[in-house]
Amino acid sequence: MKTLDQIAAELQGYDPLALSATAVNEFLSRMVEPIQQTETLGIFDALGRVLAEDLISPLNVPPHDNSAMDGFAFAGQQLVRGQKLQLKVVGTAMAGRAWHGQVRSGECLKVMTGAVMPAGLDTVVPQELATVQQIGGAEFISIQSGVLATGDNRRLLGEDIQKGQAALRKGATLSPAGLGLIASLGLGQVCVWRKLRVAYFSTGDEILSLGEPPREGAVYDSNRYTIFGLLSRLGVEVIDLGVVPDQPDLLEAAFRRAAHLSDAIITSGGVSVGEADHTKAMMMKLANHPSGDGGVAFWRIAMRPGRPMAVGRIARDSDSSSGLGGTAVLFGLPGNPVAVIVTFLAFVRPALLQMMGSTAKPLPLLRASSAEVIRKKPGRTEYQRGIVSTRPDGSLQVKITGNQGSGVLSSVTAANGLIVLHHDQGNVAIGDQIDVMMFDGVI
Repeated sequence: MKTLDQIAAELQGYDPLALSATAVNEFLSRMVEPIQQTETLGIFDALGRVLAEDLISPLNVPPHDNSAMDGFAFAGQQLVRGQKLQLKVVGTAMAGRAWHGQVRSGECLKVMTGAVMPAGLDTVVPQELATVQQIGGAEFISIQSGVLATGDNRRLLGEDIQKGQAALRKGATLSPAGLGLIASLGLGQVCVWRKLRVAYFSTGDEILSLGEPPREGAVYDSNRYTIFGLLSRLGVEVIDLGVVPDQPDLLEAAFRRAAHLSDAIITSGGVSVGEADHTKAMMMKLANHPSGDGGVAFWRIAMRPGRPMAVGRIARDSDSSSGLGGTAVLFGLPGNPVAVIVTFLAFVRPALLQMMGSTAKPLPLLRASSAEVIRKKPGRTEYQRGIVSTRPDGSLQVKITGNQGSGVLSSVTAANGLIVLHHDQGNVAIGDQIDVMMFDGVI
């Protein structure tokens, strides 16, 4: 495991007092490591979990050639351009039942969706495209020229998944469709990485917990509930350690407990560069570790909101019975509510996904036309709350939600995405195309 100093040395132009958002993510990608413990779960318990190994299919899906719709199956070589085709119906094949018989030239088989296609039959005409008539006590169909081609409306054996093929790859997060795919292979269990454990708490004498009476100069804690929601959406095991006052003994106890219980620790408040507070001092004290793996870096990030941030590794007690190893990863976030959300989405979420063993890509950025002028100086990344809508021509447009202060949480609830103004980007004019990170499924 590399030390923080070694990681910093690998990054060109690393400056903890003026880091770009890109440099932060590069640092974190080198600092965090995936968990290694696995567990086997039943399908109903596996939604949102991360596969710990490739899922190899034990069979072909579908297991046989079959009809893609209700209609009539026949040998497609009988189709001749410019000529109507007439075929005699010699039987009916139902889904889930084998049909035993022979279909000769000039004949067809009535089939239901999913019915096995007998050998020699490779084409299905939908029943609505076939004209049915009785001739001499037998049933015949007529197919007009040009309505279908050989091979139409037939599902091939293994066309979805072939036996021995990786149906899902290691690192995939299991979606509802993924659960269905696993079941389609006849599998009832799946091997996944254990849940990542993340402990979090808020710090500060000015923070009130719900139920406490108001007092002058104090504010109710919102960050814990925001972080709880963000972590829950991510699918980790959430460990809430409450609000911790700025008292050295209480902070030390909270950090030690968090490190004992979790793989990662998230705090909010008390990380401003140059600020003399107990939280920073305690982070540094607990970072020291005989292995040299510990350490905490305090950053000024060239971004808005969310400039101050701390990251690193906090040492666990040497007699820790958690079985989690020597250190826990630390994310010390700013105290302002919007800054917590932005830094989590921009930095913490990708790092936690990596720790979970997930191969998920960063949140995609959509392009939208700005509905207003946005002032922006090059040299920092800005994340502004935006409302994305669809214009009559189908293109996307976005406007900001008003006051962009880092403490204005209501501006996030009014938004459906973050406008991402990149490091080297300047002012935005009306109609300019800009990037937007959508909230759906994340917040």
